[in-house]
Amino acid sequence: MQEAGQGRVYISEVVARDGFQNEAVFVPTVDKIALIDALAGSGVARIEATAFVSPKAVPNMRDAAQVMGAINRAPGVVYSALVPNLRGAVAALEAGADELNLVFSASDSHNLANVRMTSTDSLRAFEEIFALGQAWSKPVAVTIATAFGCPFEGRVDAQRVLDFFARCVAMGASAMALADTTGIGNPAQVERLAGAALALSPTTPLGLHFHNTRGMGLANVLAAYKAGARRFDASLGGIGGCPFAPGATGNICTEDTVHMFEEMGVFTGVDLPLLVALSRRLPGLIGHDTPGQVAKAGRSCDLHPAPTR
Repeated sequence: MQEAGQGRVYISEVVARDGFQNEAVFVPTVDKIALIDALAGSGVARIEATAFVSPKAVPNMRDAAQVMGAINRAPGVVYSALVPNLRGAVAALEAGADELNLVFSASDSHNLANVRMTSTDSLRAFEEIFALGQAWSKPVAVTIATAFGCPFEGRVDAQRVLDFFARCVAMGASAMALADTTGIGNPAQVERLAGAALALSPTTPLGLHFHNTRGMGLANVLAAYKAGARRFDASLGGIGGCPFAPGATGNICTEDTVHMFEEMGVFTGVDLPLLVALSRRLPGLIGHDTPGQVAKAGRSCDLHPAPTR
């Protein structure tokens, strides 16, 4: 096992936000809180606990303030909240969010579908939120959605993504993430763009947010890792999806991602057996099966009795 250091991978768990936002049935607040508290003991570095968005647009996030206010804060874990605007940012800070996560799309079409603004208009609106974060001494991270492709426009020009990336860093982003919102990206593309982003701002923490829509999620994780990225968003059980992106199935699966790295000898600091146990409870919580594989098949090191003659 590789010791913590340069090669370490940091996992950001997004099931409570990205995972639940696409569920048709409301996940009870008490269950969300219990799951977040359990995940905090697994060794993940960050938990995106909720989103302060319109309850009409995303009904499963209507309890954002209750969730953020009631979770037990584990030392060393960052509790983040997605916010779409200044009102959401104020509500998130008042509820106790450690970090604000701003999201906008590299493609205008998806951004208009999501927040009814162009990408550039979203960046202008972010200025007030950056000022608010500074006033509250709270970090403001930015995720660029559709960074590898848009369901409405197709491939997004890499230079456009990098220009947006540079603007966000200049505005004061504490961390950046590139999101493959509908699983369009491929490993060669991911390695190029992740490498370019790291070269553009080597001191800015870079995360990658992949969906497994077309089965390339873990391959894209490895490509980003090869490029030098060490921070990855993932969702327990592989559930999730964007309500505003046709065909956007679940995120990469947390336990599958951790299992892959651990088998490779890459240190994650995450308790994989605990993740698997929590994942196996998810179907009872959301009412359907989940796409994750390790929770079904077990870890590679889990052996079975040899058949008797």
